[in-house]
Amino acid sequence: MNKKVYIFDTTLRDGAQAEGISFSTQDRLDILTALDELGIDFVEAGNPASNPKEAEFFEHAKNLKLKSTKLVAFGNTRRKGVSPREDTSCLSLLDAGTLYVSVVGKCHTGQVRDILGVTQEENLAMIEDTCRFLTDNGKKVIFDAEHFYDGYKSDPVYAVDALRAAARGGAFCLCLCDTNGGAFPSEIFEITGKISAEFKDLSIGIHAHNDGDMATANAVSGVRAGATQVQGTFLGFGERTGNTALTSVIPNLQLKLGFECIPPENMQNLVSAAISIAETANISLRKNLPFVGRSAFAHKAGMHADAVLKSAGSFEHINPDLIGNKRRFLVSEMSGKAAILRKINKYYPDIDKDSPAVEKIVGIIKDKEHNGYQYEGADASLELTIRKVVEGVPSFFDLISYKVLDELPYDNNHSATATIKLTVNGVLKIAASDGEGPVNALDKALREALSDFYPKLTKVHLIDYKVRVIEPKDATAAQVRVLITSTDGSEVWTTVGLSQDIIEASFTALTDSIEHILIKK
Repeated sequence: MNKKVYIFDTTLRDGAQAEGISFSTQDRLDILTALDELGIDFVEAGNPASNPKEAEFFEHAKNLKLKSTKLVAFGNTRRKGVSPREDTSCLSLLDAGTLYVSVVGKCHTGQVRDILGVTQEENLAMIEDTCRFLTDNGKKVIFDAEHFYDGYKSDPVYAVDALRAAARGGAFCLCLCDTNGGAFPSEIFEITGKISAEFKDLSIGIHAHNDGDMATANAVSGVRAGATQVQGTFLGFGERTGNTALTSVIPNLQLKLGFECIPPENMQNLVSAAISIAETANISLRKNLPFVGRSAFAHKAGMHADAVLKSAGSFEHINPDLIGNKRRFLVSEMSGKAAILRKINKYYPDIDKDSPAVEKIVGIIKDKEHNGYQYEGADASLELTIRKVVEGVPSFFDLISYKVLDELPYDNNHSATATIKLTVNGVLKIAASDGEGPVNALDKALREALSDFYPKLTKVHLIDYKVRVIEPKDATAAQVRVLITSTDGSEVWTTVGLSQDIIEASFTALTDSIEHILIKK
């Protein structure tokens, strides 16, 4: 490690502005705790003056014993014609109880004129007065230079004057913002280099948005030009197209360029932290998200899989173990025998290519895929297939029957009822449940029936459900393939079911999901 780069996570502020994201106070506390465990330097948590939920969060956060993270309150510069000591936003930053505060101010002459409606001189005074007021009251101020890169390209003298105003006010960090997300890495590198050279005694930050799909590249360019702080959201979600994804920036800087972003021993926890935060945010972790997505190190083509088996670096830019991810060989009609053997050896390392079990498993997979199954995205179902051939799997329960009733009008907002009858080690269990649709009702009834026997299932829940019609020409009689993704909060797995009956296909996938986690536990 040749230099420290401070990571500033704004999932709780910028991330909360993403469409479809809504955090409760407990959600915010859980995300803050997860980021602290990972060793993130700063976590920005919003404006305590904006709404009661923000104020409630800061009150609860005061009771947390954070290990490494510094909590940051966010606010604006004082209003036009109002002293900071009379400004509600400025005063709320004092009451937030955080040592560090982030203050946003305009650095673009057009924004100052058209949005704030003040003179350029008044805007500079607003920046300086606010930073000085907070500094004089014992706060450490990070100045968010809003629209800085666009402002610099439009009027570089004024954009730098805004930074100087913040510096005169006592800000210790000047964070340069590509607020519209339209800058190129070459522009970021050139401008950040000039600012780093001029403000040598202050920390320079980079805050990029992803509107041009270059936020990660821009953040890395900023650091290479001299920035020592990177702001972003952990999973990249945020307003419009999102922010810099810290799950990409951290390993790129630390593993490839030798900067220290988080404690090295925590790097292997990157994927588990991503899963945890996605769960709390109630979103599915995007499969093809670089570094931490399930597909980030997945190989499908037989030639690629064979090459990786011989030399991992042939189609992988880093070792997935370094960040807690896993190499995956997707089993499909494109797979070679070597890739399937690799899957088998994951569970049974002593089996070689000449084993009858290998031929049998390959035959089953090819036959099922011909009939419409697809295992490339359903590793848990593939594992069960392998185990059934090699040694069988325990009989965790025996289904006797199930019945699903779907009806209108809804009863207490539930459109379906499911009953299920099964035995566990000879013990009869009958359970029933209402649900929002037949699959949800059946899922709940199955879990209720098994929860007394297998309490760990209470932590398991479905996070994604997909249905694919195999032959559309067969209309309503067509076979459907159901993919169900489940999690217990620490692991994510996917199972598959196939049938002309969508309920039966769903039940097969649900059963595989439960058997998978029971075998693991």
